[in-house]
Amino acid sequence: QVQLVESGGGSVQAGGSLRLSCAASGYTDSRYCMGWFRQAPGKEREGVANVNIRNGNTYYADSVKGRFTVSQDNANDTVYLQMNSLKPEAPAMYYCAARAGGVCTLVADTWNYWGQGTQVTVSS
Repeated sequence: QVQLVESGGGSVQAGGSLRLSCAASGYTDSRYCMGWFRQAPGKEREGVANVNIRNGNTYYADSVKGRFTVSQDNANDTVYLQMNSLKPEAPAMYYCAARAGGVCTLVADTWNYWGQGTQVTVSS
């Protein structure tokens, strides 16, 4: 089992920045991918970004390319999501996820472990 705890959410004005953190514990060696997803009320959970823990490759949703950066600190089993130039949109819960193997995708159903989420609100 892998436990994930997110932090860093909050409220920010459009154009601002936030940095989310995800600390992993438990059987962390089983992780292959770490990812970030978000879900607004009434909408499906969508993939934002992920990183392959083994080789450092990253992948982003088109909607966040050039604005968001995912990074990892393997020494502390922590993954970050730096969000810049935030756009005004409906509040969303941002979730950290871990996947034990396969391909690092943006499809939520393919991920094994989830954190409780951290709320992000961007106002205009």
